[in-house]
Amino acid sequence: MQDFKQLKVWQRSHALVLRIYMATSTFPDSERYGITSQMRRAAASIPANIAEGCARGGQPELRQFLYLSAGSASELEYFLLLARDLRLLTEKQHEALYTTLHEIRRMLTGLIQRVDGGRHRASLNSFSPPQKATRRTNEDRIASTNQNSSPLHQQLVTKD
Repeated sequence: MQDFKQLKVWQRSHALVLRIYMATSTFPDSERYGITSQMRRAAASIPANIAEGCARGGQPELRQFLYLSAGSASELEYFLLLARDLRLLTEKQHEALYTTLHEIRRMLTGLIQRVDGGRHRASLNSFSPPQKATRRTNEDRIASTNQNSSPLHQQLVTKD
């Protein structure tokens, strides 16, 4: 059993939780039980799972809780995008929180690899930079639909 508070990834993720609480404190009251609660829970789950994994008996349990922590990070990533798109977060707030979250994901990946002893390659680093919301035109949709040429897709798509 190791002291989770000594892990830099726990320290960074705990600091992120505090920042998420501050950022969501300005959200409308109508979102108290919606996105505010969801973002706070997802953020708090990251360091909480690290702490619980450290208290477990062995490496397999620690690894399992680190993966749960990574899952919570993915959930938080979505809520950050949603909050930005709903204009609950400014672009600057979103970018700062996202950057910190990305660093935490990289740290989790490294820790999982160390726990695994290099046996498995964790693929949590597939974070890509945040994308700005774009509108797809009907032509874009048709073009992307036509690119899928699976037999099942061909049966489902009707041509005029």
